[in-house]
Amino acid sequence: MIAFLRGRLAGKQPNRIIVDVAGVGFDVAVPLSTFYKLQDEGSDVALWIHTHVREDAIALYGFSTGLEQQIFERLIGIGGIGPKLALAVLSGIDVADLVRAVRAGDVARLTAIPGIGRKTAERIGLELKDKLPDTFAADLAADGSGAGADGGLRGDLLSALLNLGYHRPLAERAVDAALARAASPTFEAALKQALRELARR
Repeated sequence: MIAFLRGRLAGKQPNRIIVDVAGVGFDVAVPLSTFYKLQDEGSDVALWIHTHVREDAIALYGFSTGLEQQIFERLIGIGGIGPKLALAVLSGIDVADLVRAVRAGDVARLTAIPGIGRKTAERIGLELKDKLPDTFAADLAADGSGAGADGGLRGDLLSALLNLGYHRPLAERAVDAALARAASPTFEAALKQALRELARR
C-alpha cells in the first residue's frame, strides 16, 4: 500500500500528475487544490497518497496535505460518493470552507460545488458531520487553513481575490508573491500587484 510519494514532477495537468520516483513514473490523480500548489515540471514534489484498489485497477490519489487526504477518505466512505466525486468536491471548495459548511449544515454552500446536487450535498452534510473529529479545528489552524489564519493585509487581499472568483491556493500564491515585492504596500497597490501575478499564471 503506497501512503506517501516523494520524487520529481515529470508531468502535470489539472487533476493528474506523473511523479518520477527513482525512474518509476507514478500516475497520480489530484484535486485542483493540490494542483495549484505544484511547481514547474522537473521540480521536487511530495504527496500524501490514498491507494484505491478495485478488482480491475489500482489508482493513486495524491494530496498536498494530510488533512486533504483525511477529508478525501471520509468522503469516499459516504455511500454513493466515489473517488472522482470526492476529488471534485476538494477541487471545488477549500478544506476549511468544507468543514465549516458541513458543521453549519450549509447545504447551499455545498451545492455551489460544481457537480454536486442537492441530494448529494445533503448526504455529505449529514454523513460527513459525524466523521469530523473535534481535532479537525486544531488541525486546520495548524495547517493554516482555518478561519482567522490569514490576518491583516494578507487576509484582506486573500478575501478580495476569493470574492473575485479565484481559487484559494492560486490566490494565496499571488498574494504572497505580491507582498514579497514590497516592504509595506497599501491595500490598493498590493491588490494590483496580486492581479498582475495572477495574469502571469
